[in-house]
Amino acid sequence: MNKSVISYTILFVILVLIQALLMNHIVLFDSAVCFIFIYFLIKLPIDISANLCLTLGFFLGLSVDILSDTPGLNALCCTLLASLKRPVYFAYEQHDDQKRNVAPSIGTMGILNFCKYAFSMSAIYCLLAFFVEFIEFTDVVGILIKAGASTLFTFLMMLAIDSLLYKN
Repeated sequence: MNKSVISYTILFVILVLIQALLMNHIVLFDSAVCFIFIYFLIKLPIDISANLCLTLGFFLGLSVDILSDTPGLNALCCTLLASLKRPVYFAYEQHDDQKRNVAPSIGTMGILNFCKYAFSMSAIYCLLAFFVEFIEFTDVVGILIKAGASTLFTFLMMLAIDSLLYKN
């Protein structure tokens, strides 16, 4: 078995468990929730096939849904996020045929581009999650505040994790 497959499997399990056991119970200022498990989707290599990326995104969301008792919310949001991974990445990085199997990180993208990429992915996920969770659009400002606070919280946690994993 490939070494990267094992490391991604371990990352998957650890992030799902951290989300279900810890992060779902931490809410800052009664509005900010950290969705740390989407870091797995962000770290997947760019050259991964679209079908595999969508499947992994669905199973990531489904795993969190099962452990968090949120029927289908995270599966939907993760599947959409997986489908938008490549377009968001290439909005900040140039197409380069010499870069193969590149996993987005501070080391491969640089700090500024990785921050833009991670923040965009966090914002997409949080906006979708809160708009799906609060189906009615009567309190759009409240939804935007919760999504914005959660985006910032998630982004900062992902940046901290990537900084710890990045080796100079």
